Amino acid sequence: MDETPKRFDRIIAILIQLQSKKIVKAQELANRFEVSLRTIYRDIRTLEASGVPIYSEAGVGYALMDGYRLPPVMFTREEVSSFIAAEKLMQKFTDPSLGSHYASAMFKLKSVLKSSDKDWVSNIESRVVMQTAGPLFHDKSPNTLVLLFESIAEKKQILLSYKTLQAAEPSHRNIEPVGVFHDNNNWYFLGYCHLRQDYRQFRTDRILRIQKTECDFTIEHDALETYLKKNETIPTTKVRILVSKKILNYLRYEQKYHGYVSEKEVEDQVEMTFMSCDIQESFPRWFLMFGDYATILEPEKLKTRTLELLENYKKKLL
Repeated sequence: MDETPKRFDRIIAILIQLQSKKIVKAQELANRFEVSLRTIYRDIRTLEASGVPIYSEAGVGYALMDGYRLPPVMFTREEVSSFIAAEKLMQKFTDPSLGSHYASAMFKLKSVLKSSDKDWVSNIESRVVMQTAGPLFHDKSPNTLVLLFESIAEKKQILLSYKTLQAAEPSHRNIEPVGVFHDNNNWYFLGYCHLRQDYRQFRTDRILRIQKTECDFTIEHDALETYLKKNETIPTTKVRILVSKKILNYLRYEQKYHGYVSEKEVEDQVEMTFMSCDIQESFPRWFLMFGDYATILEPEKLKTRTLELLENYKKKLL
């Protein structure tokens, strides 16, 4: 098989990636293109031989000399299609300010497309719709994501007015944001809270006000993934339930939030195994939603807690 066209595409893609970041590590390129480090070194030498001004630093990575720019980039139709999906997601799943910035960027992207590809975009974009489950941002703080991104990039603290479900009044805190993530139909950010002297996570739809300050970060924070993985070390309890196949598909969406591990067929039912971090409240209340189609196999304390909840509800009905 002739590898020349494939190698040419990879070298062009490496050049584009070098322009997209200040520093690019060889291992990062090898992982992206699923090739060896030796192959990346050879491709870099090819770019250098063709006149591309690349400088490297051992143990750091590669970078283009300041001032070097690529000529206008042409996009494939597959890439153009990805822009459409991304634009729709940005319109519905980000705050108004960030969505506006992305819309402006999309006009620039569309301006370099061939006429036939512009028609391709027009034919598709009106037929793609994204829908959210609910408001992602509070009316009083509609541009939360933009300010969080600025705070993280500039390493400046934010002043946050935040309303939890339990508290009667909002709290006011100085936060050093670490990162932003989307989970279970909501945007969250994790940050170091000077009020609590610890890391906390916050839901964007409960933020009443966010203001960037001139106070620098006081801590050198690790990557966001480091703190999210720490949450995975919470003690868990093994749970096994037997569920009717009739309702199995209705459980698929939420099962991961209750520690789903595996399942196996047992005659006309399915035995599901979970590692739950909350068999006192979260799991038994979820189980009661479909309890008439399921049986708890273990542990006994989950059966006891579920019965307690049923008895409490029964008293309210009498």
